[in-house]
Amino acid sequence: MPDRVAEALARLDQLEPVLCAFHEVYRWFAPADPSLPLAGLPIAVKRGERRSHRSSLMALGCVPIGLTTTPDGTTPWQTWGRNSRGVTRNPWNLARTPGGSSAGSAVAVASGVVPLATGVDGAGSIRVPAAWCGVLGLKTTSSERAAVGVFTRDPSLLAIYLGTSEVSSPTAVWSSDLGFAAVDDEQAEIAWRAAAPLRPRPVDLVLRDPADDWFAGRCGPNPALDALFETTDLLLTPTTPGPPHGHDGPGARINTSLTWAFNLSGHPAISIPAGFDSDGLPVGLQAVARHGREADLVAAARAVLTSSAVEVAPSRP
Repeated sequence: MPDRVAEALARLDQLEPVLCAFHEVYRWFAPADPSLPLAGLPIAVKRGERRSHRSSLMALGCVPIGLTTTPDGTTPWQTWGRNSRGVTRNPWNLARTPGGSSAGSAVAVASGVVPLATGVDGAGSIRVPAAWCGVLGLKTTSSERAAVGVFTRDPSLLAIYLGTSEVSSPTAVWSSDLGFAAVDDEQAEIAWRAAAPLRPRPVDLVLRDPADDWFAGRCGPNPALDALFETTDLLLTPTTPGPPHGHDGPGARINTSLTWAFNLSGHPAISIPAGFDSDGLPVGLQAVARHGREADLVAAARAVLTSSAVEVAPSRP
């Protein structure tokens, strides 16, 4: 068994009784071709996602070590993970949710079990847990509401996953609330500071709240966004309106208020670690790009994470 896979399984065994991030664990693997770009890299796979997504990563040499947790359906509003041992916990504060629905994958990366994990983003279900767990979470361009993507802490792995070359210095604009969302001041301030290396200019962007379109199942072009992306490469926002809540539920807050518009429009987007709030919980900076321009998101992630403006913490716990 490759050393990295053995190390990942050892850390999984240590942390899993507390974090409950895995639905199923794999112990035996065929050796990866050492000539592949990610040969022997242990990854976690979101339970129930498309087999083709997993296969594309295995074609790069990745070794799946297990399926991560997803919602179990016991409560209709619950979007974070659960397995037979209990609810999936945020490694930064066990009393808080990691978000969801790709909860287990975010926790597996944030806790250092694996360097890369897969996810599916249906309304923010990669970006929200990425923000609340302090890791990168990318959703790709899609013509459907749900888009595949990955979690990692390393922008270089994003570039290999996407098979793309990075661009330098994408232009950026900033909106703290997209013109309709109720965002905590602290979330906006931390995300704005993290965005400094991208030198965004504030814009007076007013999108229509996508809630009605979401529940009516309406997807497609967004004229306001199309016009915006004629003038800039990136739109930057906080990823979430507030911090991770407790395991008793979100209350009346819509945690996807800043993310789900881009599922309807199909734009690729990423949550980038932006720092920590006054309670020591991670905050995310969201970057949204033109269709097919994931390379701009990788460049944004690298610029932010290599800046002294952002406190980059080690994996937890």
